[in-house]
Amino acid sequence: MERENFGNRFGVLVAMAGSAVGLGNLWRFPYLVGSYGGAAFIFVYIIFAFILCLPILISEAIVGRRSRSNAYGAFKKLAPGTKWKWLGAVSVFTPIIVVSYYSVIGGWSLEYFFKACTFSFTGGTTQSELGSMFDNFITSVWAPLFGHTLFLLLTGIVIIAGVKSGIEKFGKIMMPLLFVLVIIMAIRSMTLPGATEGLVYLFKPDFSKIDASVCSAALGQAFFSLSLGVGTMLTYGSYIKKSENLAASSTYTAVADFLFAMIASCAIMPAVFAFGLNPQEGPGLVFQTLPFIFSNMTMGGIIAIIFFLALIVAAITSSISLYEVGVAYLVEERKMSRKWSSAVVFVVAWVMGALCSLSFGPLSDVHILGQTIFNFFDKLSANFLMPLGGLLLVLFVGWKMTKADVFDEFTNGGTLSANRRIFNFVWFLIRYVCPIAVLVVFLSAFIF
Repeated sequence: MERENFGNRFGVLVAMAGSAVGLGNLWRFPYLVGSYGGAAFIFVYIIFAFILCLPILISEAIVGRRSRSNAYGAFKKLAPGTKWKWLGAVSVFTPIIVVSYYSVIGGWSLEYFFKACTFSFTGGTTQSELGSMFDNFITSVWAPLFGHTLFLLLTGIVIIAGVKSGIEKFGKIMMPLLFVLVIIMAIRSMTLPGATEGLVYLFKPDFSKIDASVCSAALGQAFFSLSLGVGTMLTYGSYIKKSENLAASSTYTAVADFLFAMIASCAIMPAVFAFGLNPQEGPGLVFQTLPFIFSNMTMGGIIAIIFFLALIVAAITSSISLYEVGVAYLVEERKMSRKWSSAVVFVVAWVMGALCSLSFGPLSDVHILGQTIFNFFDKLSANFLMPLGGLLLVLFVGWKMTKADVFDEFTNGGTLSANRRIFNFVWFLIRYVCPIAVLVVFLSAFIF
């Protein structure tokens, strides 16, 4: 059977950008900006995202396209008879863990979208009432499980349709829609009385706030947001035609990812300052602080619907790429149909996700290494498996693959003159700079 490819350059961009743009931008980036000094954090993030993480993104795409295989098969093909296949195994295992707890948060987003559609965030609801609403929801049994199940089903439906008819078509419709929805929110937020202070917080850096913890958080966010170390960009790279410019597609993805994160921050932070709230609210910013803002904002009911719809779309575009890694492995290595492969990944992710969901309620007393099940899966993937996978992958490209093979993929056989001119610089980053940077992220999990 002939292997599927993305249809055209725009299809490549929306698919890769869809993988990168997700809850990491609309939920995680704004609260990290609030927690780590606003513009100072953003300044450090830009440096790390484009100097350190972009070469790693290009490396993943190179491995994928060079092998024309799934995350496990890629290393078997490029390094046959070696232990590098275990990196492939990690690259298949990690995204299934991530999508299991990611879908729990996706389920929360669905619940809050339904609440927004019934205008539950209107009439001046107090912060304590909204906090109790959120706590009562996540600690219950059936409602979060229903949201988790529905979110995984929506993801699986797109995956079953295939690469071109499912992933690419969904991205072409939903990614432009996502940007439009968040731009509408940003415009409304920035026109609130007192919003200027929030814009100053985002765009006027106080460099005295930059310290080791800010650097660690910024590098970790760049890593998380660009979906590095989980096999997603490798898998998507394997669907990219030989005629496409990998470096350009990767750069466009990083730019789109950053722009979306900034637009999302402009949609959230001005409103936070306009209502005199603390920007350092942390992870509860989206599900507790923002509903309070919506309940006290003119047209807040409509803005709440737009926001949570955008949150759902962003979450699904990323979960699709995570889900696809396992499906591609089962289709190509285990010779299963795409439909049955999707069903297997669904069942595995559902079971693990159900345990994560219940860890806020009935299983809250169950701990693994001192962590709840949800927090254990989160920390295992984000603080250990993702950095480890990224570190090993960039070492593979920089030290196992030949320079000639990397040059061939990076320059499309020497036909891209601009890529030829910058290749030695990118090769230096991949070979020497990026491994050290990823190692810093890995070690920071044990230091900060």
